[in-house]
Amino acid sequence: MRLRALVPALGLAATLVAGCANGGAERQPGDPVTRQDAAVLAELLHRNFVHDGADFVVTAPYGDDTVLTLTGEVDFRRRIGRAQAVTTFSNGRAADVRTLVFTDEDLWIGDVAGLPEALAAAGLPEGTVLHRAVTAGSGATPPLVDAALAVLLNLSARTADDPASVLGAGYTWQGQRSIDSRLTSLYGLTNGRTVAVGASDDLLTQFVTPLPGDQADVTVTLSAHGTRTLAAPDPGQTAETTDHPDLAAAFGI
Repeated sequence: MRLRALVPALGLAATLVAGCANGGAERQPGDPVTRQDAAVLAELLHRNFVHDGADFVVTAPYGDDTVLTLTGEVDFRRRIGRAQAVTTFSNGRAADVRTLVFTDEDLWIGDVAGLPEALAAAGLPEGTVLHRAVTAGSGATPPLVDAALAVLLNLSARTADDPASVLGAGYTWQGQRSIDSRLTSLYGLTNGRTVAVGASDDLLTQFVTPLPGDQADVTVTLSAHGTRTLAAPDPGQTAETTDHPDLAAAFGI
């Protein structure tokens, strides 16, 4: 069932029940999901596909003093996205800012401080972006950005799940909370994951999952669900990191 396998090889239309269940008894955080909950959760990833895309914010910390924040938009049907990636440091170091375009298999990087000059020195035309393959799912622990983007792209499904499988998965209702001024119902899944569902529209609002190894939780927040039109960079303005390893190493690409 997809909700049990949202993180790839790294290896939710019914009304939300907010306050009462089981014959009118008050719900408590930690109670098992109801049939109504299960119907919503079983459709959740499919709803992302039906709505085509969304705006997103993804946050993931690198240890105690560094945080990666990805802000952008994603086309779930075509599995492509664009983001501004900002890495901030608590030690006073200047933030690292770059633009990413990404799919399941490819990552293009541009708008990095100092990169245009380095590209020109290497004889590459103005506006060139660097490209490399995405390493998530390759066996080794991938870079954090690859892992975080893989989580985002996998929040979509062409078909809904079976509500019966949700009922049998051990998921729990964890109450309600406001996320970016939107009321949501919060559910605990398995393996430390949680999902927040919009109370007014049954859309996925937030998903939190730990990553394997020593990498910390990734938090994906979605908003403004709807059609997106995104495209990969022109191949004529793309340079392969395999052809320019010194540039890739110098800019952490």
